[in-house]
Amino acid sequence: MASRFQIRLGEGAEPAADAFYTPVTTLEVEENADLPGAIQLTLPIAAADDDLTVVGDDRLAPYSRIAVVVSVDGKPDACIFDGYVLSHQVHLDKGITGSTVRVWGQDVSCLMNLDERCHEWFTSDGAIANAILGGDPYHFATAPENTDDDSGDHPASGHSVMQRATDAQFLRERARRAGKLFRVCCTDRPGFNTGYFITPKLDGEPAARLVLNPATSANVDALDLSWDVARPSQVKAQALLRVRDAVDGGVGASGLRALDRRGLADLAGAHAMKVMLTTSVDDAGELRSRARSVLREAGWFVTCAGEANLARLDDGVLRVASLVQVNGAGKIHSGTYFVWSVRHTITLDAHVMRFVLVRNALGAP
Repeated sequence: MASRFQIRLGEGAEPAADAFYTPVTTLEVEENADLPGAIQLTLPIAAADDDLTVVGDDRLAPYSRIAVVVSVDGKPDACIFDGYVLSHQVHLDKGITGSTVRVWGQDVSCLMNLDERCHEWFTSDGAIANAILGGDPYHFATAPENTDDDSGDHPASGHSVMQRATDAQFLRERARRAGKLFRVCCTDRPGFNTGYFITPKLDGEPAARLVLNPATSANVDALDLSWDVARPSQVKAQALLRVRDAVDGGVGASGLRALDRRGLADLAGAHAMKVMLTTSVDDAGELRSRARSVLREAGWFVTCAGEANLARLDDGVLRVASLVQVNGAGKIHSGTYFVWSVRHTITLDAHVMRFVLVRNALGAP
């Protein structure tokens, strides 16, 4: 399938001139479900007018805007990165020949790490996330699902929420406590970023299919699969609500749909691991939510890693937090997976995606 990519520069996201691409050695973009996106662009350095090229280019100066958009015939554009230049790593050789600069950047959520704040919050976690993401100075769009599967309010009469961190650190920590994923990314156009504070969506049709066998119809050449059952599948939770009041909130399910027939508890059987959670909450519902978050994180006990060439995929670019179908890996490992990370390596000749997929269940033997 024919594909093209554009590097867009500046706040106006203007496409780079054709001459910009010719010297590009490598372009790598990392997308991750619960970490900031990153970009690395390697360019050669040359001598010009008693100075060096590239290293002083205003288009690649600190906090200059850079984005990458991939276009595939018959598919919507995929904006796989939109962010800012944060670092240069310069290698200089005698005579300049062989000298390079690696330009490294992070997605727009890097702006959420510039200022540590101390603030007391009283609303639900989803409302807190929307207030931060959609407010000054970011003004990101907020995903409608941010307030689904939400916590209750955190009133002053109970346990309010204290922020003593940057906005990104604070929201990532709140997301982990709630069993959610926090990230900021664009879909198809640079400059239009959405803040996500969401429960992983595990229903719906897979957005792509990865086929290993039969070999005549394969679009990937190898997959590395693993599972690990030394993880908790039950949580016994206790909390002190008031000086003399206590509540139990143990759970044995994460609240997420299983992607196949046999979950972690089914495989572990009599050896299922149990853990204890003690925390400060306002009611039993919040305690159960905290316990479920432990199981959600532990529940991704199946991992599938591999790489795919975009030219061989009929479904276009793999995107993080979507579902994919793996075929030809046997009855145990074939099935639906959640895309956790994608590392794009793009040259003028090829676009290779190294992916990590996760799963909370296995198929029947």
